[in-house]
Amino acid sequence: MAAPDAHPNTEAEEQRLLELARSGDRNALETLLLRYQDKIYGYGMRMCGHAADAEDVAQDTLVAAARAIGDFRGEGAFASWLYQIARSFCVKKRRRSKFAPAHEESLQQNPERFQNLPDSSGGPDEHLRRRELVAALNQAIAALPNHFREVFLLRDVEGLSTEDTAKVLGLRVATVKTRLHRARLAIRNALAPLLDTTHAATPRPPGCPDVALLLSRHLEGDLSPRVCERMERHLDRCDYCRGSCETLRQLLALCKVQPVARVPASLQQKLREALREVALSATSGLWKTRL
Repeated sequence: MAAPDAHPNTEAEEQRLLELARSGDRNALETLLLRYQDKIYGYGMRMCGHAADAEDVAQDTLVAAARAIGDFRGEGAFASWLYQIARSFCVKKRRRSKFAPAHEESLQQNPERFQNLPDSSGGPDEHLRRRELVAALNQAIAALPNHFREVFLLRDVEGLSTEDTAKVLGLRVATVKTRLHRARLAIRNALAPLLDTTHAATPRPPGCPDVALLLSRHLEGDLSPRVCERMERHLDRCDYCRGSCETLRQLLALCKVQPVARVPASLQQKLREALREVALSATSGLWKTRL
C-alpha cells in the first residue's frame, strides 16, 4: 500500500491515520508518528538541554508509541499521549544526570538546531530583535526549575490544554495552574527588560495589584467577572500595570511562534528504519483495534 499523502495535520486526517495504524497499516503508522518527530525532538531539546539526549528521547518515544499504538484508546489527545511517553524518557535522562546537566544548549548558542524563525516585516533590525527575544526566551525557559519548565513547555510552547498538561504530568489541574502562573511570571520578569524598556526597572506602585498574575489566572479561566471588571478599570488608569500586562501578552505570543527544532537528517533516517523494524517484527495481533 502506498504511503498516505502528507496532508496538513488536521484532526480529521490524524484520526484517519490513527485508525489505519491501529488496524495494521504500517505506512499510516509511520506517517502519523513522523509528523510529530520535530515536536518531540524540540521538547527533548528544551527539557534535557542536550542534542544527543533529545535524539534519544525522539527515537525512544516514537518507537515506544509504535509498539503500543494498539493500547491508545483515544481517551485523550494523541499528542498528549506522545508527550506523556516523551516526558517519561526525559525524566529518565535527568535522573541519570542527577537532574543537573553539565551544559545546556540554548537557541543563541546553537541557532542551527532551530529553524523557521518568525518572518519580520520590519527589516533586518526587527528580525534581529526577534532572534534576540527568542534566544532570551529559551534561556529563561532553561533556567526554570524542572517542575515549572515542563508545565510551561507543554501548556504555552507546545499548546496543550491545561487539562491535557495535567494528564501528561500526572498532576491535578490546580497544581498545573499554580506552577504555570509562577513559570509565566518568572519568564516575564526575565524578559521584561527586552519587552518593556520603559517600565522594566520601575517598582510596582503602592496599592497596585499583581496584574500579570491576575492576567495569567484570567487566561486559565480562574477569575470571576467581577474581578475582571475591577482589573480592567485599574488598567484604564494605570500605565505601569498596563505595561506589565502587555509584556506577559508579548511573551505568550512569542511562545506561539517559537522556532521549530528540526530533526537532523541522520536521525530522520534512523527513525524511519526503527519504525519499520517495529512494524515488521510486530505480530498481527498488535495491529488489531482493541475494543
